[in-house]
Amino acid sequence: MEANKRPSPSYMGRVQNDISPKMRGILVDWLVEVAEEYKLVTDTLYLTVSYLDRYLSSYAVSRSKLQLLGVSCMIIASKYEEICPPHVEDFCYITDNTYIVEEVLEMERDVVKFLNSDTGPPTTKNFLRQDNRLK
Repeated sequence: MEANKRPSPSYMGRVQNDISPKMRGILVDWLVEVAEEYKLVTDTLYLTVSYLDRYLSSYAVSRSKLQLLGVSCMIIASKYEEICPPHVEDFCYITDNTYIVEEVLEMERDVVKFLNSDTGPPTTKNFLRQDNRLK
């Protein structure tokens, strides 16, 4: 996989100064719950985490914006994987209206710009699926 399509293994210590691995873990656990709540396919969740880690590998994010980044990554992944993705308003609601629609859309634009519109890299699930085919 090309280097720009995978997260840096050391980004937490090298790039992030306001969030910790534990905070990232809490966010991912919460994103799992969101995916279950909206009945999203597992590929959406894997792609969400891929976008999240790739973005965090390049940009320092404040703890107050970490959940915003998470839902924005999930919106992008939903648009890529889901037949009927949830609306932006649904994601605002699921954050207890911590963020308004405009903030979510702005973060979504930032992430898409960062990804350079390359929203379909292989995820962990692609490799698991391939491994199962070999058996």
